Amino acid sequence: MGQVRHGSATTTEAVRRAIQHSQASLRALAKRYGVNPKTVAKWKVRSSVADLPPGPKKPRSTVLSVEEEAVVVALRRHALLPLDDCLYALQPTIPHLTRSSLHRCLQRHGISRLPQVEGEVSAKRKFKAYPIGYFHLDIAEVRTAEGKLYRLVAIDRTSKFAVVELHEKVARRTAGDFLRRLIAAVPYQVHTVLTDNGAHFATPGNTSSAAPDIKAALDAGEPVWAHAFEYACAQNDIDHRLTTPKHPWTTDVIDKCFFARSELFFSCAQVTARRRAGREAQALPRSLHCRTSFAASVRARFGPRGFQPATNRA
Repeated sequence: MGQVRHGSATTTEAVRRAIQHSQASLRALAKRYGVNPKTVAKWKVRSSVADLPPGPKKPRSTVLSVEEEAVVVALRRHALLPLDDCLYALQPTIPHLTRSSLHRCLQRHGISRLPQVEGEVSAKRKFKAYPIGYFHLDIAEVRTAEGKLYRLVAIDRTSKFAVVELHEKVARRTAGDFLRRLIAAVPYQVHTVLTDNGAHFATPGNTSSAAPDIKAALDAGEPVWAHAFEYACAQNDIDHRLTTPKHPWTTDVIDKCFFARSELFFSCAQVTARRRAGREAQALPRSLHCRTSFAASVRARFGPRGFQPATNRA
C-alpha cells in the first residue's frame, strides 16, 4: 500500500526517517533534501514519521454546548436507542439539534454504534454442500438493437456447468422443454432444480412445487392436469424446489456468473467463441455479441458435445 501523506507535504517517510537519524546540521540537511530548514527542525524533534491528524486537537461541537453533549451521551448510553429515536427524544429539549450534529457527537464519544445484543443476530452459516447435479434455473429479458429476447439459463451449483437458450417468446411449455434439453445435454444426472415461483416454473399461487403430487398420480396411472415445467420434473424424477418469495439471493449463482463478469463466461475471446460456437451462435443478433457475448462464450465452452474437463470454476 502506498503512503498517504498530507496534500502539502514536501517529504516522504523515508526522508523524514533519514532526517531523524542524521547528525548533520539543519542547513546541510535542508540543502541535501531541498526543503526548508524549518521542515528539517520539525521532523528532528518528532518521534514518528507520520503526519499529524488535521483539525483541532480536541474536537468539540459548534452546535452543542458541553452540558447538551453530556445529555446526549447519557441518553445514548443508558437508553441504547437508535440514532433517529435519540433525535426525536432530544429535540424537545434541544431544539437546534440536527441529525448530523447528533451523529458527530456520538462519533466523538465512540458510541455511534450500538453494542451487539447477544442472540439478536443469527450466526452466519455457509451454503450447504450439494452433490453435482443441483441446477439453478432462471429466465430474464435481453435487450438488443434488433428487439427483445428471453434468456433461459441453468447453472450447476457445484460444477458451474451451464446451458443457455435464447427465445423470442417464452411459454410454460418452453420452460419444460428447456429442462428436457438440459437433461439431455448434461453428462451426469440432474437430481434437483431450484427456480423462483414465477408462472414459467410453477403453478401460480403455489408456495411449493406440485411435482411430487404429479409423480404420484403418474405412478398410479391416473390422468393429471399439470404445469408443463412441474410435469417435466415429475417425468424425470427431479426434485423441484422454489425459492422463498422476496429472497433473490437464493439464486445469486446465476447473477454472479452473468452480471459480475465471472471467469466462466468471459475467459474466451469473442473471435474464438464465434468460431467454435457454430452456426447457431453466429445466427444471433450481432448487437447481442457486442454487448455481452455470453451466448457465444457458453456454447464455446460446452458446445454440442457437453461438458469439457478444462472448464474453470467461477
